[in-house]
Amino acid sequence: MTRAGQRVPPGTWRTNGPLAAGFASLAGRVTHTAPPAVFTVLGRGRRTFWGWLGFAATLMPFGSLDRCDGELVILRVALLRGSDYEIAHHERIARRAGLSADQVEQVVGATPESSYFSERQRALIAATDELIADDDLSDGTWTLLHDHLGDRGSVEFLLLAGQYRMLATTLHALRIGPDPTE
Repeated sequence: MTRAGQRVPPGTWRTNGPLAAGFASLAGRVTHTAPPAVFTVLGRGRRTFWGWLGFAATLMPFGSLDRCDGELVILRVALLRGSDYEIAHHERIARRAGLSADQVEQVVGATPESSYFSERQRALIAATDELIADDDLSDGTWTLLHDHLGDRGSVEFLLLAGQYRMLATTLHALRIGPDPTE
């Protein structure tokens, strides 16, 4: 069922194929929501859906960044890109990954209070803010980020933030709102 204003309706077993529809159904059980629209709508792309999902999975949850760090970046990107869908979806995941409720509340706030976060987390927040605002990192921000993440982690950070920026833009353009909880 398409929610009001949503531009593309969720796919079905017929439109998305049984694997994508089954994956979406399973994801809904895990997240305690209806099958997530991010999967039911993007699943309509069939071949591109699986390519995107495989790429995204190499960054989260199977990347080298700690899950807590990844969720911190994802939530910050979601806030900065105005993605209510990604905020709602990842608030629960972030708490399961180890961020406290206070940290989640802070990271989706305009100016997070630094006392809630470690030095590494503050570096991730600052780098995310700068990257989304400028599509670049200053030498000082890069050095701070790299000191915490090294080569591999810094590259993965850039790809993770970029992937979630792309996803937030896609969800916004499709007018996909948060999934209803069950």
